[in-house]
This record gives sequence, C-alpha cells and structure tokens, in this order.
Amino acid sequence: MGRVTDLASFAALLAPEGQTLLAALRDYDPARELAVASRLRRDHPAELVTAALGQARLRQRAVAKFGAEDAYRMYFTPHGVEQSTRAPVGAHRAARMKALGVGSVADLCSGIGGDAIALARAGISVLAVDRDPLTAEAVSANAEALGLSGLIEVRCADVTEIDTGPYDAVFVDPARRGGRGRIFDPEAYSPPLSWAVEAARKAPRAALKVAPGIPHEAVPAEAEAEWISDGGDVKEAVLWFGTEPGARRATLLPSGTTVTGRGLPDPAVRPVGRYLYEPDGAVIRAHLVAEVAEELDGGLIDETIAYVTSDVLVPAPYAAAYEITDELPFNLKKLKALLREREVGNLTVKKRGSAVEPEEIRRKVKPKGPNAATVLLTRVAGAPTMLIGRPVRADGSPRGPLPSQT
Repeated sequence: MGRVTDLASFAALLAPEGQTLLAALRDYDPARELAVASRLRRDHPAELVTAALGQARLRQRAVAKFGAEDAYRMYFTPHGVEQSTRAPVGAHRAARMKALGVGSVADLCSGIGGDAIALARAGISVLAVDRDPLTAEAVSANAEALGLSGLIEVRCADVTEIDTGPYDAVFVDPARRGGRGRIFDPEAYSPPLSWAVEAARKAPRAALKVAPGIPHEAVPAEAEAEWISDGGDVKEAVLWFGTEPGARRATLLPSGTTVTGRGLPDPAVRPVGRYLYEPDGAVIRAHLVAEVAEELDGGLIDETIAYVTSDVLVPAPYAAAYEITDELPFNLKKLKALLREREVGNLTVKKRGSAVEPEEIRRKVKPKGPNAATVLLTRVAGAPTMLIGRPVRADGSPRGPLPSQT
C-alpha cells in the first residue's frame, strides 16, 4: 500500500498538510504501516495518508543512493528510485563534464533528477526532460527542495523531439527496466541505444549511461567507454563522446582510482604465487586485467579466470589482495580436515569459475574454532582448485575485520 500514483496526490504532498505528514513519517517503521495508516486517517484524508506513506517508504529506500540529508528532502516514484544514479557516481560524471568545459547539458530521460542534481551542483545548467508528467513534477520538486531550481529547467516531453543544439553536451540515461525486469538488449532500451548514439553524435560532447554488461562490440568506435564501481560494486558504464575515441577505462569510487587501457595482450598463465589479486569488477568489465597484471608483475592462474597471481605484495587500490598459504585440488574431505587441523571457524568462501556455491561448502565442512581463513574456489590451469589464504593490505597486515559468515 502507499504509492504515489497521480499528479493530484503528488500536489497534495507539496501542500502544508502533506509536508506535515511527510515530516512525521520520516522515521516510521514500515512493518507497522497498517497501524500507522489507521492512526493518521483519523486526522487526514485517506488519499493523502496513502500518498505520504508511499513517499516515506521511497525516501527510506533512496537513502542508500542519495544519503539521508538529500533523500528525506527529495521526492520519488517507484521506478525513479530503482533507476536513479547513485549520488557518488553522478557526482563523478558531473565533475568530468565540468572538467571538459561543459556549461550546459540537455539531460534526456532525466528520471526524478538524480543526474540533473549532480550536474547543477557542479555549476552546470541543466534542461531535464522526461515524458512522464509525474516524474517531471518530481524533478521540479527536487530542484526546489535542494535549492537548485535556478540551474535546472524541467520539461515534460518526448526526448526525441528536443533540440539539443543550444547545449554544450547531451546526457542520456535510457530506461533499462520493463514490465518483466531488467532489459539486457541495448536496442530494447527506451529510447534504444542506437537513437541515443545518434543524439550524442550531434552534440559537441555527450555521455550515455548504459548497463555495465554492455558487449564491447556494441560500443561505437568513436566513443570512450568507462566502467564505474562504487564501494566495490559495478554500478554502470558510460559511453563518452568528444573525449578519447576507443579508450577504455575503469573508475573506482569513492577513491577515484582509474585504470586506463593500453592495448596490452592477455597476461600469461603462471603457477600460483604467494599472493592472489582479485581485480575490481569495473576493471574486469572494462577488460583491463592485463593492465593490472603488468603493474603487479603477475600473471593469470588460468586463461579464463580474472585472478592475478604474483610473488610480490604491492599497493593495489584496483584489486583485493590475498596471501595464499595452500593450493589443493578440489576435495571437500581434504578441505574439512585442513580447516579442522587449523581450528578455522571464521570461514569466508569466494568463488570464480566454480559451479559450487559458497554456502554449500560452509554447510559441509562445518567450520569450528577461533581462527579465520578464506577459501577461493576456482580453476588453476584448467583444474578445479581450492586456494586457502587470508586478505591482506599492502603492508602484509590483515585487511579489515574478517567476516563472520560467507
């Protein structure tokens, strides 16, 4: 229950009574929604209470993307929360736009305005366009709530009808969700990727937000492709026009570390060394494992697995490092015996190139004891293998608190 579904309900939320309700619902518990709704309906119209509860739930969900300070002042639609750019990613992209000398952007398919907000905060004037009237109203309300209405113009229109000529750059974020969930075919985006590419080609500069799983062969030759992760999770890919044609890069947030492609051949396969490096997902998506391997003076453990091995431990902000103590053929009995011998109860299980699920391993080996270890299920030179070790920092010390479960 509790969804904002029409313009009248949304307008009521912006009125004083709606604002009072939203303020009262900031910290409400969704598990008690029926009781809360019954209580509020004694003093407020039922339709307004339903709309306020829906918006309160959306704001709570949006905190993960926008932070509490912004999320509890902003307005959302269900699809808007799902498809919005995470704030740090939007800020990174806006900073790149600003560094490129962009002063104005036509933000096509703006959604509830997450990217428009980031661009405006970078000092860029924005035309935010969305064809859904409710979504367009949410953009206007968000610009007003965050003090950015002077930099954000909102237009409810079909993006294919917008003249982008007056703007320094175009940003397009096609809808990648449909009635059945995520859309993986770029030509099934709304609008299709081919239309967005043509719109980009007409602008001095452009950025197209696409799914991180986009096939490399679908990237236009004149575009730079950037894969972005935030906190270790790959969030999106961006096709840049008017920058470095054919370039490939991976950007890791919040550090801002960037790995740039140099056209290196695939790394050689070599025996497992003392250290194993797991490249960030953005590095893997960008096909830049070879660049990482060169910087680590390492090689692959298998030609099909994105694990880099080396005998040296070096600072690697683009990869997690593990010190490997044991290399065993896949055998649960041997693993169970080894863990029992070393009194390992704090067990982390990771996998890459293995069909075995981590929880299955934990259930069967039944770890018990005061010590900790990491098991990596993978392939080494084509053979199913178990690598046992521990995560480490560049100085050799354990990296972070070891998890208590998989």
